[in-house]
Order: sequence, then structure tokens, then C-alpha cells
Amino acid sequence: MQKVLLAGALGALLASPVVAQRAIPDPVKVDPAVAKARDAALKDDVAYAIVGDLTTEVGQRLAATEAEARARAWAVVRLKALGFKNVHIETYTMPVWVRGEEKAEIVAPYPQKLVIAALGRSGATPLAGITAPVVYFPTFADLVAAPEGSLRGKIAFVSNQMRATQDGSGYGAYGSARFVGADVAAKKGAAAILIRSIGSDHGRWPHTGGTNWSPGTTPIPAAALSVADAEQLERIFARTHKVSLHLTLTPRSLPDAESGNVVAEVPGTDPKAGAIVIGGHLDSWDLATGAIDDGAGVAITTAAAKRLLDAPRPRRTIRVVWFGAEEPGGFGGEAYAKVHASEKFAMAAESDFGADNVWRFSTNFPDSAKAVGDRLAAALAPLGIVRSREVAGDGTDVGPLFKLGTPAVDLNQDGTRYFDWHHTPEDTLDKIDPEQLRQNVAAWTTMLWIVANAREDWGTVTPKGR
Repeated sequence: MQKVLLAGALGALLASPVVAQRAIPDPVKVDPAVAKARDAALKDDVAYAIVGDLTTEVGQRLAATEAEARARAWAVVRLKALGFKNVHIETYTMPVWVRGEEKAEIVAPYPQKLVIAALGRSGATPLAGITAPVVYFPTFADLVAAPEGSLRGKIAFVSNQMRATQDGSGYGAYGSARFVGADVAAKKGAAAILIRSIGSDHGRWPHTGGTNWSPGTTPIPAAALSVADAEQLERIFARTHKVSLHLTLTPRSLPDAESGNVVAEVPGTDPKAGAIVIGGHLDSWDLATGAIDDGAGVAITTAAAKRLLDAPRPRRTIRVVWFGAEEPGGFGGEAYAKVHASEKFAMAAESDFGADNVWRFSTNFPDSAKAVGDRLAAALAPLGIVRSREVAGDGTDVGPLFKLGTPAVDLNQDGTRYFDWHHTPEDTLDKIDPEQLRQNVAAWTTMLWIVANAREDWGTVTPKGR
């Protein structure tokens, strides 16, 4: 009886216009112009043409090499042809690392070849290679716990297994083995280190990627095993702890050379409103043509900006940046922020997580621009994009702008498949689904249309994590 009475009272309350208005706010109406632009972008072919031509006509684009220079020249021609304004290159110099010979072979107890790829900034073996016993660590934590000096003259093998997640959180959870594993092993005396590739596949293509050295640490040879070969090595260790391996890695560090950011603009009508910076990174690792990492990102953001370029001029200038040298350490983003630190930016965002559907978004606009986020939520919902409770502000290339207080919008792509191919020879054009690529362009077009034309004004924000 009490439940019935309570239900009746609740129904009466909800029927009250005042209470109903407070409980269920009026839905935000989507500007018809935004809806039209969003829906038209679902038929976009510009993005696929950009990433297809870039990966075919330029190919691999290792930072600060001749290939990346060709990519910058190619980008200038393409952006001018698309009609962008103020297209130019902003150069800087940086250290250069290039890959050499890469061989690994189990000597005992079961001789066989393994497939590896050197990690960026890896040290080198002698030209003839080294032969040494292998010490197995199931997890990165096990390596960290190893006694000081216990790896002297030995090869460390770390085999933590990354899991696929929609939001890519597995990369952060398991990536430490690559990010700092070599540094940890070197401090414990290791002659070299092999890690299970930071990837969610089970194939025989290794995942490369940068590794980092603390000041004063002499780099040791460091490489990633293909996931299948790491599992094979695990099976061998299940049979015996006496495993020896011959390893040859001959990468080189070269004198500093030139890299650069390619910049293009959609001019706005109000210079005082602050510019919007968007983009992705032009460079790629040298194992493949960098279709999902990050040809797709520069293609998506450029195609979306092109749609505003062909529309009535937005209030805010949209600046498209094809950042250089992201893979070896975010040199392009740092250089851009340093040169432009005195400028006013209304927002920054990047696309650097493949080409599968955008599934959620987040912002960190101040209270004065809260309504902008509400309009984004309403306009992005038909694309299957939900609003996240997380605070925006992720991205290597635009991260330095966030540190200056620039507001952020994150458009998160589905990362379930991404780490099957990330940093491998399999990062090629066939991994991009044209329909999902178009959904990305529609999401970015919607976001840019709303933010670039927002009537609200706002200033800087507190960076994420501070």
C-alpha cells in the first residue's frame, strides 16, 4: 500500500509543470545549418582521397628524413589545391634515428628464428651481434622488481600481454614495457631487451615505437618481438629456463636534421575570437605507410575544415596543422606551441587514433561556454556519439597547447581494432573502412561548425590533470 501511495504522490509531482521542468530540461535544438553540414559530410570523399594519395604517392614518412621532407612538399601542394589559405611550412631541427639490421635467433635449446623490430632510439649491438642467456619476466612489474645488477650480460625478455579496449586504455596499462622498459633493464645491467609487442593481435608482425632513456643511461639494444613469437618464447620457457639467443640490431643516431609542421587556414571573420587548431601528424614509422597512424588523422581533420572553407566564413579562424615528428617524441607539437605561445586559441583538437567510428566526445570549456558543449551533444547524437564525463585534453601534438591553457575537445574513436596494426608493417590503406572514415569527417565537421561559429567567448582553462 505504501508503494502505491508513493507512486501516486510521485506521479502527481511529475505532473506539476514546475517540477517537470526542473527534472527534464528542454532539449537543445540543433541548428539546421549544422545538421545539413553534418549529414552532407557523411558522403565525403576528400578524406579517403587524401589518405589514399598520401600513402601511395609518398609512402613511409620517418621523421626528419628525406621521406618526411617529400611528404611536407606533397602536403603544401595538396592543401593549396584544396583552396586553403596561408599554406606554409614551419621548420625546426631534431635528433634523427634510423633503423638498421634486425635479427633474432634462439640458439638453444630449440634453434629457430624470431621476428623483431627495433624500438625507436634503441642502442645497437656490434655488427656481428651478441649471444647471451635470456631472463624471462612475465610482466613489466617483474622486471622492475629484479635486483640491481642481476641482468648483467643477459637479455631481458618482458612478455606482458596488452588487451584490446574501445578507449585504448590498454595501451597505457601495458605500454610501460616499451616506454621505459629498456631504461629499467639497462640500469640493472642488461645487455639488451626484448619485449612482447604492445599490440592486441596474435600475428607475426612486430610493433615498433619509441623507448625513452633517463639522463646518464647508455642505450642498450631494444626490440619488440612479434606477439606470436613472444608466445612461442613463453612456451619454450615453460619447458626450460636455460634459453640463449643471438641478437643483431644496428640502428644509428644521426646528426640533427630538419623536420617541420605544415600549416593551412580557413580564415575567420573575428580575429579577437581566437583561432582553432586541429590536425594530426604527417610522419609515420618506417615499417608501413602510416594509413591509420596518422594519415587518417590529417585526412579527417582536413576534409572537415575543407567543408567550412566552402561555406560562409566562420567566426573563428580554423588552423589545420599537419604536425611533423610526432612518433619520435612529439617534436612538431612542441615546436608549434613554442612559436605560437603568444597567440589566442579558442580550442585545439587532434585526430590520432585510426579511422574507426567516433563514439564519444568530451570538452573542458569553462562555464562561460558550457552551452557550446550542450550544442555539441545534441548535434553529434545522430552519429551515435555520446557525451563523456571525462575532461578533454588528450593528444601528443596539441598537448603543448593544452599546457598553455587552450580549451580542448576530444572526439574519441573506437580503438578496438587499432592496436592490431599500430606501428606494424600492417598499417596500410586497406585497414581503413571508407564509411567509418566518413562518419569521422561528419563528427569533425559538426564540431568545427559549432565551435568556430559559437557566439560565446571564453578564455583559457586549467589543463587536464592540474
